[in-house]
Amino acid sequence: MPEREPDHVDQIVAQWRRERPDLDVSALAVFGRLFRATHLADLAFAGGVARHRLRPGWFDLLAALRRAGPPYELRPTDLMEATMLSSGGITKRLDRLVPAGPAERRPDPNDRGGALVRLTRTGRPVVDRALEAHIASEQRLLEPLSPADRHALDRLLRKLLATLDSFTIRSEIQ
Repeated sequence: MPEREPDHVDQIVAQWRRERPDLDVSALAVFGRLFRATHLADLAFAGGVARHRLRPGWFDLLAALRRAGPPYELRPTDLMEATMLSSGGITKRLDRLVPAGPAERRPDPNDRGGALVRLTRTGRPVVDRALEAHIASEQRLLEPLSPADRHALDRLLRKLLATLDSFTIRSEIQ
């Protein structure tokens, strides 16, 4: 097997091993690569949705509304859950998204003080086209991996996320 070139994470790990040989920093390598992959993928995805006049962060909200099915609307708390954003994060994004036109706020007829966020008629084709671009970007980014590699990565990430979700829930209860 040919030797690979060290990457950015290898350099960080080597520096820590030099400075703190008493610590096992192998977990740092795994999470460093996960975080770096996420960051670089986010940059690639932002470029794809920007071609559809969507700012970073808007696509997630619009996609959650689109996935909800007709009438393509959710309460802000449901948007928080669907996008894993805080209340403040949802409000900030909606304050910019709604005036741009792909979504609207309206009173919730079932909750006097509540609101609903709805995908507009002009927003639906925008999110559909952006979704196609987003999926194409995801597929392009995964091209170096064989189908077996993709399956193995998915299985391992699912296992890791189950542990992380369990840890997060336990931390919130304490």
